[in-house]
Amino acid sequence: MNSSINKETIWQILETVCDPEVPVLTITDLGIVRDVEIIEDAIRISITPTYTGCPAMDMIAMNIRLALIENGYQNIIIKNVISPAWTTDWMTESGKQKLLEYGIAPPKGNAGDIAKDGVECPQCKSKSTLLISEFGSTACKALYKCEDCKEPFDYFKCY
Repeated sequence: MNSSINKETIWQILETVCDPEVPVLTITDLGIVRDVEIIEDAIRISITPTYTGCPAMDMIAMNIRLALIENGYQNIIIKNVISPAWTTDWMTESGKQKLLEYGIAPPKGNAGDIAKDGVECPQCKSKSTLLISEFGSTACKALYKCEDCKEPFDYFKCY
């Protein structure tokens, strides 16, 4: 066991854990890590799914555990917190930029904003785009098509 548990060090480790569905994002980019607590010799990490029933949460919890074990920590508690519900407002600006560079249009606006035609294409930057489906490659994304470059792309919906 790592003899000294430091919150800042734990956060630095969490910043290396990637999202299994969008590997260019870390779980801290997504804002799903809600809290890090040191309780005696244990580390409790509270995480919030991007939506209820998100299939990636078990994998994320396992990856958190593995990252901490690799760094010498053993007594790890992963707590799922569903209230308040996750929102794209919790994403970092760096995370949104990573999405754009990866080819996924980042969320624009605030939680509750409804995506409409005209989401900026991550390929050519045109706003001449059409919503094809409310659901893209995962439930947290919508599928769009650019009318200028004709490329389909995912848009990370606002929640």
